[in-house]
Amino acid sequence: MQKVKIVFLVIPQVHLMDLAGPNQVFMEAIGYDAPFEIEYCSFENLITTSALLPLGKLPDFKKVKIKAGDFLFIPGASIDYIHSATFKSNTRLFNWLKACNDAGVVMCSICTGAFVLAESGILNGRNCTTHWKCTKELQERYPRLNVVENVLFTHEGSIYTSAGIASGMDLALHIVEQFQGPLFANKVAREMVMYNRRSGHHKQKSELLDFRNHIHSGIHKVQDWLQENLHQKHVLPDLAAIANMSDRNFTRIFKKETSLTVNAYITLLRKEKINQLISNPELSRSEIASHCGLKSERQLSRIIHSR
Repeated sequence: MQKVKIVFLVIPQVHLMDLAGPNQVFMEAIGYDAPFEIEYCSFENLITTSALLPLGKLPDFKKVKIKAGDFLFIPGASIDYIHSATFKSNTRLFNWLKACNDAGVVMCSICTGAFVLAESGILNGRNCTTHWKCTKELQERYPRLNVVENVLFTHEGSIYTSAGIASGMDLALHIVEQFQGPLFANKVAREMVMYNRRSGHHKQKSELLDFRNHIHSGIHKVQDWLQENLHQKHVLPDLAAIANMSDRNFTRIFKKETSLTVNAYITLLRKEKINQLISNPELSRSEIASHCGLKSERQLSRIIHSR
């Protein structure tokens, strides 16, 4: 089988995790005999990361042989460098990126790497995303883009864009799955201790964090316990004891601090857990129900279809 090339364009002040996360996914996949090969390139003789870690000399991007169906990853880097006149004047690089796109190379950006694709004009008229702190700026600087808020990654044609760091790994796993299937991708995820695989439609920030925007330590303890013990039976007196309160006071304080009843909060936890596990092909619906503290698949379906 002909191998698919995964090329990482490493620009100055690159973010280590944006590079290392997706790279490790493909390395693990190669370890399981996936038909990938990895190369690196740049346009500077000496690269220093945003964490001031120096990297060795990398081949010039022009020397990389990349063809239709191969993947070009652009990890994020310091936004100040990406906006600098030095970088923006690199027409040689931007012309090469456009040529790769025209040739059918699959273009993938991680975090602020979306600004690099945007500067080249490749994202004009397309859906795209970046880190949630930068989505507004990306849209304002490049009004011809359709910047999508609060998603992990987008895919349109032969272009992927992702929110950065962990979502870059989600994107890489998604690509592995396209080639090798869900069971293989799940095996790679387990190897990396990524048990909660996420699709591009998952939100960058969990809604459940909104219900932890308080400072009550007792309620936080209960929320932590519920998160870690969702599979167990939840009895009000036990939860109140964790918070060191009476049953009645705990019920009142929980609603006051979170705006939800205890049962409503547990249902939200279960729904998020179900959304994380439902794409795992190795888990049956009854096993997913058990992981979420439910007694039957009927209860599972009721939560899935609830609003």
